[in-house]
Amino acid sequence: MKLRNLSATIVAAGLMVASNVALAEKINIAIGHQSMCTDTYTAGIIVKELGLLEKYLPKEGKYADADYEVSWADYSSGGPITNQMMANKLNFGVMGDYPLIVNGAKFQETDSLRTLYVAGTGYNMKGSGNAIVVPVDSDIYSIDELKGKEVSTPVGSAAWGMLLKAMQDNNLPSSEYTLKNQSPAVGAANIAAGKIDAHSDFCPWSEIMEFRGTGRKIYDGSETGVPYLHGVVVREDFATQYPEVVEAFIKAVHEAGEWVRKDPMQAVTMLEGWTGVEKEVLYLYFSSGGHLTLDPTIKPAWTEALKFNHGVLVAEKAIPPLDFEEWITEDFIKTAYSELGIDYDADQAVMVDPVIANKGLPLEIWHARDGVSTYETSADFLTAMAEMRSTGAKLNSTYVYDVETGLKLFGKTAFWVKAGDTFSAFLRKGEAEVFASANSGAVVSFDDAIALFSVDG
Repeated sequence: MKLRNLSATIVAAGLMVASNVALAEKINIAIGHQSMCTDTYTAGIIVKELGLLEKYLPKEGKYADADYEVSWADYSSGGPITNQMMANKLNFGVMGDYPLIVNGAKFQETDSLRTLYVAGTGYNMKGSGNAIVVPVDSDIYSIDELKGKEVSTPVGSAAWGMLLKAMQDNNLPSSEYTLKNQSPAVGAANIAAGKIDAHSDFCPWSEIMEFRGTGRKIYDGSETGVPYLHGVVVREDFATQYPEVVEAFIKAVHEAGEWVRKDPMQAVTMLEGWTGVEKEVLYLYFSSGGHLTLDPTIKPAWTEALKFNHGVLVAEKAIPPLDFEEWITEDFIKTAYSELGIDYDADQAVMVDPVIANKGLPLEIWHARDGVSTYETSADFLTAMAEMRSTGAKLNSTYVYDVETGLKLFGKTAFWVKAGDTFSAFLRKGEAEVFASANSGAVVSFDDAIALFSVDG
């Protein structure tokens, strides 16, 4: 009798366990990201590799028995992410400003589907991140020289939108140049092989070409005067059903940014392993004074920038209408910040302008063995470069700042001006020439500037 009772108890317990398992909800979380776009890293590859989303996923209340399955899909640009979101194969998408706008507009064009713009990832207030690059030996130095040329870009990307804006600003209608749709990798390969006159791309592809010595910038996104930003969109039906999961994702994005800031050198070294992008290129973006400000907050200026960008695409007849009030929501991010104990309004109010923030930052030399050393003046920097070259030291990279924009540059790609005993670095050749003329100076190459500080110089 006791055995039968024990057996019955075991069977009953088994049925209860089976019942609980059956009742446990399986929640699939599918995220589209871009491992070759630096401004998506804090909502993409970093969250993925560090398991940050899993850390914050809710496990109480209606989620007590939730069975989460998180999947990541890597894309070369934002356009395909939107297509997969519309097919309900992705819940979240991480992409740049123009693709974000296209995403919101395409969903609103349907009868019932919608996405919500719920968080940022990072930005450059001046618009740097996108750029137009020519082969390093090209005789093209300005955007107006692209008339009659072949220009490629990943159509639908942030760089595509920037290119359209740049051409509009310089009175170059689409009829006066040939636009080709090429992925970042194909465009970079064609620049290296001299098979295309120019290629417009997003971060960090222009700097990859510069670092590898295959390409040279002729136009930087900062010239558009419009902030460059990336962000997170989520399908509205998913967000309505699982709002706490959206908040968990935003918490993970915030922690990813803090992880980078805590130790940029460790971050770029690990990111190189995860993405294949050289750590020296990533350092240009994520170090002190780097191109990107990592910040999930949705600033009023971002809404205005996105509205402006939408107008650029409308002028090209390339996009449907977009109701920004319906699309952009801060509800999720404000809740996430509150639960993290962070003052959202305070963070939202901060705007990092490279001209101000980078003023007075030291120049840097990255020695292959000894790491990064800093120099307060250009003379100290060039003297150290001359000494290191005389010993045959292996250098990973060098970093300086553009006089006009405050943007961080590779020392070797900057246009240098010698005016008296002063040396200044510039992003663009034209501005270097104007500065040289106004200050009785001369534009010199990086190698020539270093040579002037050599023992035999």
